[in-house]
Amino acid sequence: MIEIENLDVVFGRHPQSALPLLDQGEDREQIREKTGQVVGVKNASLTVGHGEICVLMGLSGSGKSSLLRCINGLNPVARGAIRIERDGTMVDFVSADASVQRDIRQRLVSMVFQKFALMPWLTVEENVAMPLEVQGLDRAEIQRRVNEQLELVGLSEWRHLKPGKLSGGMQQRVGLARALAIETDILLMDEPFSALDPLIRTQLQDELLMLQKKLKKTILFVSHDLDEALKLGNHIAIMKDGEIVQHGKPEDIVLNPANDYVRDFVAHTNPLNVLRASSIMWPLKDFSAEKEGFCLNRRDDYWLSSDKKAVIVNGNRQDIYFWQSGDTIEQLGKHPVCVPEDFPMREAMELLYHTGHSVFVHSGEGIAGVIRDRELYHTLLGKMLSEDD
Repeated sequence: MIEIENLDVVFGRHPQSALPLLDQGEDREQIREKTGQVVGVKNASLTVGHGEICVLMGLSGSGKSSLLRCINGLNPVARGAIRIERDGTMVDFVSADASVQRDIRQRLVSMVFQKFALMPWLTVEENVAMPLEVQGLDRAEIQRRVNEQLELVGLSEWRHLKPGKLSGGMQQRVGLARALAIETDILLMDEPFSALDPLIRTQLQDELLMLQKKLKKTILFVSHDLDEALKLGNHIAIMKDGEIVQHGKPEDIVLNPANDYVRDFVAHTNPLNVLRASSIMWPLKDFSAEKEGFCLNRRDDYWLSSDKKAVIVNGNRQDIYFWQSGDTIEQLGKHPVCVPEDFPMREAMELLYHTGHSVFVHSGEGIAGVIRDRELYHTLLGKMLSEDD
């Protein structure tokens, strides 16, 4: 849906003068001293897939908002490409003519701002309707979309109030409804919850995830809060000094930081809120298959049967239960359980404690790995495992 390639953003009257210095590897401060130009984004490449939430994060001044605002033309691009899917074809927004850029902004991309950007003299429903009126839609279609989006964000009964009568969280919902009413495929969100108190921020994060399950938008979300990024993002791109220093799944960022900058970012992250079963399991292929099956703990005479359907403890066989949607830990008793690869680590820990058994992980083609006490301990300590541990 979005492909960003070798993108440079330079602020100043003569941005092209900075490009040769960028190619020579000079940093932001050196370029500013020599040319007076300010590098916002340096050689950024990023792909955001259909229905994905990709979070751009970093410290203040890292370039995350500068990169986001290029996608709808709010920031100029000095060099590089931004390809956006338009009617089944990837179109470079940077090199497209004005009419194509205008069509992309009006029909394909919408934005939610940090400061709400509501018109204080308009009511809630008038704010939501405003971009639709600019597009020239007929009155009936505008009303349909406004009604639908206000219902979706839970603001129908406040539709006739002006923004000043609403809380900050409710005002942000108006901004979200306005962006959704355009019915674009791509949603840009520039630190939309950062000005809100923690309780309201958490609530809106949860609401965004629920909306995303239904709407499946392609979302590029800017945040400086790692916990928020880990909660919302299918992928995270961490930026420093205008460059993307690491891009990957949340668990990859936590388990395998690319450098000291990223390592410092994730140092105080609670892995229970991020990691999935597949990230922490010990692969079954690394166990030797013996006549009795796979030995998980010789000291306790604890085995996975050769048919991978049961555990054998001191010669006693107990069938493995395969977790299903809607199950609760309490109803499982003391049965060993096999969970899907995306099962949360926190719940895997609860299962291990509740059942007294290792937790098995399946890939869709059978059991692929196991989570024992040692896998949990090593993950919590941030250490890599070896079979000799």
